[in-house]
Amino acid sequence: MRQLTRSARRAVLVVHVVVSVGWLGVTCGLLTLAIAGAATDSAEAAEAAYRAMKVFGDWLVIPLSLLALVSGLVLALGTPWGLARHRWVYTKFWLNLATAGLSAFALRGHINEVATQASASGQVTNPADVIIPPAVALATYVFITAISVLKPWGLTVRGRRHRRVRW
Repeated sequence: MRQLTRSARRAVLVVHVVVSVGWLGVTCGLLTLAIAGAATDSAEAAEAAYRAMKVFGDWLVIPLSLLALVSGLVLALGTPWGLARHRWVYTKFWLNLATAGLSAFALRGHINEVATQASASGQVTNPADVIIPPAVALATYVFITAISVLKPWGLTVRGRRHRRVRW
């Protein structure tokens, strides 16, 4: 892929950061609602928390995760960082791909199941099913953010080869 112009790179970077922060925020909201639903003694409050989680899961999780993934991919391929030249970029890509897939399929499935249970009976058999996934996702996003800032680990074999050819 051809290198992005400076203005295009900056625009994609802004989109990537905003969408990634939004995804992190939605995950914090989901975790908060899951804990609130599990901790309350009120069936109505639990149902409201799980229904709110369903709205977030249905309307925000997939678009935000896909936009973060695509904008990160464009940045990786359209800048000198490359997708497979630096270990931190490569790790970040695979973690984003995994969390996007898990958010779309596993997390939303648990949210829909718990929201249906709460609507039908006011009780949820296993609230940990909706607490654990956003907690793990949140920890993953914090790790991804840390490696984005710190840029650890150096070049991959491909990156070292590319650097030798350029010099």
